Amino acid sequence: MKNRKRTNYRKRLELLKSGIPRLVVRKTDNSVIAHVVEFGESGDKTIAMVRGTDLKKFGWELSSKNSPASYLVGYLLGKKSNIKEVILDKGNRTLKENSFIYYVLKGLSDFGVNVHSDNIKIDEKRLYGEHISGYYPDRKGNQFSAVGEKIKNIREDFNKTLENIKNGK
Repeated sequence: MKNRKRTNYRKRLELLKSGIPRLVVRKTDNSVIAHVVEFGESGDKTIAMVRGTDLKKFGWELSSKNSPASYLVGYLLGKKSNIKEVILDKGNRTLKENSFIYYVLKGLSDFGVNVHSDNIKIDEKRLYGEHISGYYPDRKGNQFSAVGEKIKNIREDFNKTLENIKNGK
């Protein structure tokens, strides 16, 4: 693959000089992935990583890349990494309103990690999946039949999964 020189080295140097572990969040086709990364002389070192698919171990059966899953990924990362503070390394991204990254940050923050970032803008309705459950009632057909029943209780499933993460189940 051709090097596209996408790294803003000035911004990266500012992040590295802070000495604070960096939070790197990406979304794949299937999942949200969050890493806590520290700079090392021989290259960056990942301290901890959580994928949205890891939430299945805690009872989450819905999409592993939506807003509620992003929050849970952040919370689980806070628990797994045992860090006190992070700084967001968003790369060259411009964060949009209700970005999944904000939900990861909110999960980390609610766990007790000091998150060095601009305002964390989340919508409580999106956090509990109301935007998802509002979308499906009118949908019919095979592609929605498996999801239809599961999304009726997103808030309940979210709270149950969060409790399981807190209790280590």
